Amino acid sequence: MPTSAEWLEVRAHLLEHRHALALKAVSEYPDVPRVAGTPLLTSPHWMPAAPIPLADLSLELTASTALPEVTDSLLPDGFGSYSKAMAALAAPTVFQNRETYRLLDFTGRHLTFGIGTYFDGIDVGEASAHEYAAREAGRIDALPLRAQVGDPCDPRQRPVNVAVSTLTLRHDEASGEATFFLHWRDPKRVGHAGGMFQVLPVGVFQGVSEADFSLWHCMIREFAEEMLGAEEIHEVDYAAWPFARRLTEAARVFYLGMGVDPLTFATDMLTVAVIEAGEFDELFGDLVSHNEEGQVLRPLAFTAENVERFVHHEPTQAAGAALLSLAWEHRSALLSA
Repeated sequence: MPTSAEWLEVRAHLLEHRHALALKAVSEYPDVPRVAGTPLLTSPHWMPAAPIPLADLSLELTASTALPEVTDSLLPDGFGSYSKAMAALAAPTVFQNRETYRLLDFTGRHLTFGIGTYFDGIDVGEASAHEYAAREAGRIDALPLRAQVGDPCDPRQRPVNVAVSTLTLRHDEASGEATFFLHWRDPKRVGHAGGMFQVLPVGVFQGVSEADFSLWHCMIREFAEEMLGAEEIHEVDYAAWPFARRLTEAARVFYLGMGVDPLTFATDMLTVAVIEAGEFDELFGDLVSHNEEGQVLRPLAFTAENVERFVHHEPTQAAGAALLSLAWEHRSALLSA
């Protein structure tokens, strides 16, 4: 059992080398498919052959099933879970244990969810990343926690909190050109994927009320919070909210697939929102440069050069790299739909 100081040393190694560790961790899963040549792991039935409208996915909420217990042997003395150790020793600015929708099954275009919590994912996924960092730093020889999880794409083996990752494309119909937006996640402010680039917006699938079981509603809130700097939204009437109504009318939203980060097991639903330039400028004329989780980059031209840069040459989160690669592959369908 490590001391708190030793645990913090490994945590620091994880934060400093997160991207390189993720690239290497994919080798632990030679038989698991990857998305578009990126490190993002996936299951074949999660990946459609072409983009499908988000509205074509159906959702069901049911009772959560029991999961196998996993043991984290690298917790410092006195802490019963990784999230408790993080909260006490290395809490980022944004670190709340909110209720989430936990993925139970995904068949065809039908997703079944139960109820979970944000820290469920931290206690298994971030703990597994810590364990991997400890091995790569020469502190341990084996990966018993990762072995207990097994197939990272099997929601029967671990708590799967799904983040909805959205590549936002501002499309100019007149010129045919598009721009996209990225987020640099500040490691001092976030508990996951700090120091890396990611698409914008992204949010863990959760509701603000018992009746708020909607992927699109979750995305609307993230657009307002991450791109306009709105305070975190805890209660809202979407029908009466002008921004929600206008965004719903303006955005064409597609599902491209889903995948799992090989280091942290973070699971992302990959979506694209295409918004015509005039409507985008009316909705996001006050686009922020920073939000609670990091820096919002200036708009980038949606070109092969920029896609290549952030897919292969920058420390981009696996889900963001996969989404950029898929969107470029399907750009004709996305921009002409």
